[in-house]
Amino acid sequence: MKKIREVIVVEGKSDTQHIQNIIPVDTIETNGSAIDDETLDIIAKAHQLRGVIVFTDPDFPGEKIRKIITQRIPDVKHAFISQKEAKSAGADSLGVEHASHESILEALNKASCRTIDVSSIDSDITFAFLNQQGLVNGPGAKLRRQLLGDHLNIGYTNGKQLKKRLDMFSITQTDVINALEKISKGINND
Repeated sequence: MKKIREVIVVEGKSDTQHIQNIIPVDTIETNGSAIDDETLDIIAKAHQLRGVIVFTDPDFPGEKIRKIITQRIPDVKHAFISQKEAKSAGADSLGVEHASHESILEALNKASCRTIDVSSIDSDITFAFLNQQGLVNGPGAKLRRQLLGDHLNIGYTNGKQLKKRLDMFSITQTDVINALEKISKGINND
């Protein structure tokens, strides 16, 4: 199965769900135009490792997000749909989540996205491993995830998002164990 190599930056969860129903992709959600420094850091890291395509709504807030990201990462790729393609049937709302499958695929194709074979992605991270490391359940799991996210520069995630984020950045079990050891030494030295 083919998957888009680049990480797609979208505004929200419904954009992610819509695009993922069409083609396998990893996304970063800005949660609107109030994009924060942590999200920008995650986008920059994704750009460095895999490339990024910004795919926001064809409206003022979507354009604002594009400008903010482009200021930080000037060579980021962009996918565009027209306002006509982004209109919902029978309503006034406008967004990527309303675009047809053909419009989404055409926009990504024009952005020169690359595909990779999903089977070529090496990830040994499992939920059992994350649980074993105390990152998804139990006392202190939230703090451990926060410290790990800061150490690996992948941002804070909840337990469900952690595996996705580690996979997105090709972080292995060994990387996680090494990071947790360094974090533990830092805590013990304070």
